This record gives sequence, structure tokens and C-alpha cells, in this order.
Amino acid sequence: MTETKSLPLRSEVSENQKWDLTYIFKTEAEVEEAFAEAKKMITATKEYEGTLKNGAKAFQTALESTLELFRFVEKIYVYSHLKNDQDTANTEYQALYAKASTLAAQAGEAVAWFQPEVLTLSDAEIDAYFVENKDLELYRHYVKQLTDNRAHVLSSNEEALLAAASEVLDASSNTFSILNNADLKFPVVTGDDGEKVELSGGLYGQLMESTKREVRKEAFEGLYEVYEQFRNTFASTLSSHVKKHNFNAKVHHYDSARHAALSANHIPESVYDTLLEVVHENLPLLHRYVALRKKLLGVDTLHMYDMYTPILGDAPIKYTYEEAKEKTLTALKPLGEDYASILEEAFDTRWIDIVENKGKRGGAYSSGSYDTKPYILLNWHDSLNHLYTLVHELGHSVHSYYTRSNQPYVYGDYSIFLAEIASTTNENILTEHLLETETDPKVRAFVLNHYLDGFKGTIFRQTQFAEFEHFIHTEDAKGVPLTSEYLSDYYAGLNAKYYGDAVEKDPEIAYEWSRIPHFYYNYYVYQYSTGFSAASALADKIVKGEEGALDKYLTYLKSGNSDYPIEVMKRAGVDMTQRDYIDSAMKVFETRLNELEKLVSTF
Repeated sequence: MTETKSLPLRSEVSENQKWDLTYIFKTEAEVEEAFAEAKKMITATKEYEGTLKNGAKAFQTALESTLELFRFVEKIYVYSHLKNDQDTANTEYQALYAKASTLAAQAGEAVAWFQPEVLTLSDAEIDAYFVENKDLELYRHYVKQLTDNRAHVLSSNEEALLAAASEVLDASSNTFSILNNADLKFPVVTGDDGEKVELSGGLYGQLMESTKREVRKEAFEGLYEVYEQFRNTFASTLSSHVKKHNFNAKVHHYDSARHAALSANHIPESVYDTLLEVVHENLPLLHRYVALRKKLLGVDTLHMYDMYTPILGDAPIKYTYEEAKEKTLTALKPLGEDYASILEEAFDTRWIDIVENKGKRGGAYSSGSYDTKPYILLNWHDSLNHLYTLVHELGHSVHSYYTRSNQPYVYGDYSIFLAEIASTTNENILTEHLLETETDPKVRAFVLNHYLDGFKGTIFRQTQFAEFEHFIHTEDAKGVPLTSEYLSDYYAGLNAKYYGDAVEKDPEIAYEWSRIPHFYYNYYVYQYSTGFSAASALADKIVKGEEGALDKYLTYLKSGNSDYPIEVMKRAGVDMTQRDYIDSAMKVFETRLNELEKLVSTF
């Protein structure tokens, strides 16, 4: 019998493969001191309630007190969630994260009065404050954001009540996270090397890229067998979370949860609808690609577990983590020397948590606060896909670094709408580099296939998710119960619409909705699609060396929240209120699909 491979314990992972969180807090004593200090700040900030009418200086003091509180609490919260994510089965870290979540809720409650009280001031009074106190000029855009939503802010008591209830309202999301990352037990399956291996969320993605169909099939069926068992529980957690979004939108007098989510950053809902419209128009391109995949794999029936495997056999290229570092530095040279120096810092000062260990949160992300490093969580496996993941997350982290280095705290973050543009610009530049430097037809075909798969996953798939997300919010708002059967039936039909007749209607895929953490975010996923489309336009300008393109791009990276996202992107050279940038991305997809079809015909 072959020995079953298990993931290492967190304690068994070498220090140089872990992120360095001592930059945030060196000792547990420092963490406890920070919690105590935060509680004092919460008490002090509450005392400013009712002072905003006392003149421009009092207004500034209260405003800066609320910002200082959030800045301090964010640092604690980020540290706690990073510790928890590195080992979600560690009860000490669970308790720390729960404590930080409570602290964040208390901080939100303590300042819930601020925006409603700002809105008791007339525009004339606020304008007079800015004339009287020149130090307030820094906060003009921030205050404008608060007053722009006058119609959707409740009284201070009502906002405080909602802030106090945030832990309760977030309970279903937290339950999903613990169940999905820590408590689900997946079966032992056959790995790509023929050895038995314990299936995990991170390993599943790797096995879906296996060239051995029986490996993919066993992993696919094994994973969804587990999710099917818990389908009713997951339907309950997702339904409750959707109800939270709809409830918050209703009480704040928005037309819908989508209206509420997009209006926070002044994103027109037409941006969402235009995305769905353009993607629907171009579904025949996806169907054509799926049909090509079926042909090249030489299978009578194409299944969903065949959608990620290389279509030309074993991958002709893959990268160890060390090799991926070097390739990243080379590929991203068009972004300039300053950008390269930040990448070096990321690698040299342990921003990145690299390997998968037992209990570690699956997937990958970039996280951090204004006063921490922009940390990256990975679950590394040697492959081209993980090179792209590394480049993607570094796009986020370098964006954070530029923003925090060039903006004050009040504007030292950026919306998700802007975030995905930075990460996918990096991906597009990497693709251009590989296609420029690789001459082997099989390698080129593999890169083209990877790009088309990435496009499928980032634009087509995420738009499919966005369509599902909007559907479940709309149905709940109409009073339709979101049962597991209802969710699964709709999702199965939607999946069939997107992938077309060339792929089999595998019953397991009906439960995919149950394992997607992004459905617990608030109208998040559409921004992957819009971001990738915008990134395609930006990367093209940068790689071609268009005059001023790099400077405009770096200006975008440095802008943070100093202006509305749509305006930031217009200055970067992309108008996202129009459909042109999505149409342009679709043309790139079609061009590379044409090249792949022509290339493989010569093999």
C-alpha cells in the first residue's frame, strides 16, 4: 500500500516560507496592550459626539479622532485575521480573531454617530468650516463622500444600533468560513504521482490541472460529494447573508442591495448591466473555446473536470517558487525600476506566506492595513498557474504599497473596483512577456491555452458568478426562499448557458455555489471581470511603450481613495462607463483563440 501524504503542521513550516507578522506586533503582550489602548480610544472618541456644531476646530478634532481609531483598530484586526488564516484550526487564533472582530464592531458603534451628525450640518455650514480652517482642506473629498449619501444615512441612534448588530449580521459568513476552511473533511484521493493524498481546497485546484483524467474525475467527485452532504447548511448560511445585504439596503433607503453596494463608490449600476450584456453577446466565443478544448483532448464527452487541464498533454513549463520569483522580476520590467525595487522588498522582507499547511485558509489573497506590510497568503504548488497567482497578488500588494506611501490615511486605501485592475494588469503583462520570449510551438500553445483559461475564469466565470449573485439577491428581495434545491437548479442552468452544448451537464457542478467564498462578499465578483477588461487595455499601452502610459498607470496606483474610482480610471486612460474596454478585451480573446486554433493544427 502507498503511504498517504499529509499537509505539514504550521510548526513544521520553515520561517523563511512564512510571512513575518512581528513587524506588526513583536509579542503577545504588545497585542494585549494594543487591545487595551483601543478600548481607551473607543471611550475617548464617543465623547466627541455632539461637538460638530462647535466650530471648524472641533469638527477637525472629532473627524481626526474617528480616523485615528479606525487606523489603530485596523492594525489589530489585520494581525488577528492573518494569524487565524495561517491556521484556522488553532483555537487560540480563533479566539484572537473573534476578539478583534468584537473590537472592530465596538469601534464601529463608537463612531456610528459621526456621519449622521455631519449630515445635520448644512452644506453652507460645512463650506464655512473649510474657509475658516485650512487644515480641513485635506479632508474635503472625504467629507464630500459622506454628504453625497445624505438620503441613505440613518439617525445616529439607528446607525449605532446597526453597528452593534454587525457581529450577529455577520454570523452566517463566519460560520461558512469555519466550516469551509477548518471543519470539512475531504476524502483521500489519488494524486498526480499515483500516491494517495488528502484532498484539500488548495490541492483540488492543482489536481484539476492534472493530465490524468481519472485523477481529475476522482478529485472532482470527491470534493462535491462533501459539499452535497452539507448543501442545506450552506444554503442556510448563504441565504442569511443575502438577507443581511437586502436588509441593510432597505433600511438605508436604497433601491436594492446592488444599488447600495455600487453607490458607495459612485459606480453606476449600468457598469454591471453592460458587463452582463457584453459577456452574453460573446458567449459564442466561450462555446468555441470549449469545443476546441474537447477536440484537442480527444474525448467523446467533455466534463467540467476537463476545463483546467492542459490541452496538449503534460505542461511543458512549470515553476518552483524560486523560479517564479525570478520570472516575476523579469516579466514585470516594463513597470519600471521603482516598481521592481518594491517587488524585491516583498521577497526579501517576508511579505509572503508561501506553503500550504494544515488548517491554513485556502486560496490566495493580499491583505494589510495602513500601518502593516501588504502581506500575501499563498498555498504554493509548482505550476504556471501559481506563477500567475503570485504575479496577481503582488499587483495588489504593490498597489497598496504605492497608495500608502503617497496618500494620507484618510485616502490610504482603494476600492475593490480599482484593486482588481492592478492585479490583472500584472497578469496581462506576464502573458505578453511569455508570448514574446517563448518560441517553442508547444510552449506557446500552452501559454495561449493558459491565457484563454484565465480569461474564461476571470471574465466569463466571474460574470457568471455576478449573474448568480444578482439573481439570489433579487429573488430574496421578492420573498423567494433560497433553498439548496432552488439554488442548485438555477446554478446548473446558468452553468449550462455559459459553457454551451460541448460540455456535459455534470450533476456535481450544481453545488459549486456552496463553496464560493466570494458570494459572502457584497457584489464583489463583477469587479474581477471589469478589472481584467480594463487591465487588458492598460497592459497593452504599457507593453507597447505608449508615451505617458506608465506614468499614468503609476499615478493610478498612487491615487488610493483620493477620488472616485471611475474618475481615477479615466485619468489612467480607461473610461469604464463605456463598453469599449470590454469589447477590446473580447477581441484579444478572439485573436488568441484564432492563434491557438491555427497553431495546434500544425502539430
